[in-house]
Amino acid sequence: SAIYELSCEAYKHLGKTSNYYWIDPDGSGALGPLKVYCNMTEDKVWTTVYHDLQMQTSVGGNSPEKLSVLQLNYSATMDQISAITSSAEYCEQFISYSCKMSRLLNTPEGNPYTWWVGKANEKHYYWGGSGPGIQKCACGIERNCTDPKYYCNCDADYKQWRKDSGMLSYKEHLPVSQVVVGDLDRAGSEAKVSVGPVRCQGDRNYWNAASFVTSSSYLHFSTFQGETSADISFYFKTSASDGVFLENLGNTDFIKLELKSATEVSFSFDVGNGPVEIVVRSPNPLNDDQWHRVNAERNVKQASLQVDQLPLEVRKAPTEGHTRLELYSQLYVGAAGGQRGFLGCIRSLRMNGVTLDLEERAKVTPGVKPGCSGHCTSYGMYCANGGKCVEKYNGYSCDCSRTAYDGPFCIKDVGAFFEEGMWLRYNFHSPGTSVKDLVSRTLLSSADPEITAPDLSLNKEELSFSFSTTKSPCVLLYVSSYTPDFMAVLVNPNGNLQIRYNLGGTKEPYNIDIDHRNMANGQPHTVNVTRNGRDIILQLDHYPPTSYSLPATSDIQFNSPKALFLGKVIEIGKIDQDIYKYNTPGFTGCLSRVQFNQIAPLKAALRPTNASSHVHIQGELVESNCGASPLTIPPMSAATDPWHLDSGKVASADFPYNGQAIGDGVNRNSAIIGGVIAVVIFTILCTLVFLIRYMFRHKGTYHTNEAKGAESAESADAAIMNNDPNFTETIDESKKEWLI
Repeated sequence: SAIYELSCEAYKHLGKTSNYYWIDPDGSGALGPLKVYCNMTEDKVWTTVYHDLQMQTSVGGNSPEKLSVLQLNYSATMDQISAITSSAEYCEQFISYSCKMSRLLNTPEGNPYTWWVGKANEKHYYWGGSGPGIQKCACGIERNCTDPKYYCNCDADYKQWRKDSGMLSYKEHLPVSQVVVGDLDRAGSEAKVSVGPVRCQGDRNYWNAASFVTSSSYLHFSTFQGETSADISFYFKTSASDGVFLENLGNTDFIKLELKSATEVSFSFDVGNGPVEIVVRSPNPLNDDQWHRVNAERNVKQASLQVDQLPLEVRKAPTEGHTRLELYSQLYVGAAGGQRGFLGCIRSLRMNGVTLDLEERAKVTPGVKPGCSGHCTSYGMYCANGGKCVEKYNGYSCDCSRTAYDGPFCIKDVGAFFEEGMWLRYNFHSPGTSVKDLVSRTLLSSADPEITAPDLSLNKEELSFSFSTTKSPCVLLYVSSYTPDFMAVLVNPNGNLQIRYNLGGTKEPYNIDIDHRNMANGQPHTVNVTRNGRDIILQLDHYPPTSYSLPATSDIQFNSPKALFLGKVIEIGKIDQDIYKYNTPGFTGCLSRVQFNQIAPLKAALRPTNASSHVHIQGELVESNCGASPLTIPPMSAATDPWHLDSGKVASADFPYNGQAIGDGVNRNSAIIGGVIAVVIFTILCTLVFLIRYMFRHKGTYHTNEAKGAESAESADAAIMNNDPNFTETIDESKKEWLI
């Protein structure tokens, strides 16, 4: 049988990205695996379980029944969802009631007309945005209900549509399995109910760990109840070559896991037929201070041991003889009965599906410390693009502040859409910073305290970014100075890329021309330029790097850099003739993950950082990944596209609720037909947009608004992907702004 990870958190630490995954919250326990959506875009992972109730389900409308019961069927059993909510740090579920002459909780004094049923079939009389025992809606708590006499908007019984909505976040009560709507039996009473998916964040079990400081230290727990079946899994990390992980004794029966040597893990037990030992030998040492996973199972038929991804060692049980493991002592984790205990860290220890709280027990035990340090040795490689791994008490995080990227692993491009005429300037010297400070932090690695601003010069630069545009000529990026020195990346009138250096000592600037490749083809392109003294290396897209050399007469110091420009150059003093020509009308298109040495100007503009004071923007900068190099946006198959869940039909087809395995091939045909229709509609829309832009291109104001509107769609996708319940409202708000 396939081995699934226990949670989304575990998939994240295998370096996986947001997607649907099968998780098995209790190992080989009775629950079985379930399919969930893991959203890895934030520091803490969100696990989402969907149900089949359509958003805005209508109830009432002159129905004779007193009560209308809405049933929610999830893609998982209630026990499976409970396993997720109990190990999570926080869970929430959005709930909304839209009403027309249909009261909700009947506040302030009456009996509620409507309630919801949660875990263990309990009824709850509070609504989204409120908490257990408080018979109020969100507006009653925030004191902004339409009629202050009531604690819910719907309780005022208006003839117009009103709404009460919010998050249910008391996780012990989730998920919502039914909504029972009551006030519908009068003429004109109508209501609509929406319930979002259950979303849980954080995993208390995955990082639950203890550090064993001496070889005689141990934690003890109540006797392990594993008479006919035992399933034990944990991670360990050590630099010691041997030690006992855990042991539980009976009269003669026992069960024990230990590190026998630097390359051997042993699982031994006796159920009355004499001791049995299974050993896994690793080709590489296991005491390398990296995390290793151990999985030991025993049932009446066989026993097995697995370490990391090494082959599973299996031992069949004898056909006759004893089968019950009878234990009576306490379970010892670490040193037991005078043996050499394990030195190092054990985490996420699960015995028959239950995670033992090592952390709590370690807090009150001498020689054992709660938590673990040194996660970066195992997981630091997931921090990409120069992100730094930062140790945390329970795990690690990636610090992306010195990079042009974002996201938990520093792999999300930070980019923006530039309208015609828009530009961004990043000043290397901001008002109020001492130059010494600035120099050491940004442009140079070593700083001489005597240097004053205009004297700073560079012997080397490293520049990387990606862009897409359909208009040439244009200025992509320009670095100005307090002297005639400059550096520029341009697209010439033929759509070819040109890198231009002017460091003095030559009559004309030094140009690197990349002919025969049209860069203004609307596709994302990546540019990497590294200069070290006279040597320049340029890498374009996935082509091999090419080397160039500044002329012998050229100076190799870039003197007194002043500012970096994106999209257009607005600088005082004399400016290169070609650049002046390319400057109008300016760059239109997308720039992404721009980085010049330690500086990420676009990120400083779009994310509030300590460098934001250096940035000046002309026009409205709209965040977008339209310039991201294609490698960062994998195509989505119909099976993994979260949008598929927004249509109730597909959701209900995708999740048979009777516990069968979920077929991946479900609705393949309708997905293909839908795809074809979507492509046709998209093509028609594109043609329309193109025609409108063409007709109005001389009317600047219309053109500007239109481009911004188009851009909103770009960022809207991200909002839908994040399953944001308030998404629709935010889009409407922003539309209003554009149409003013």
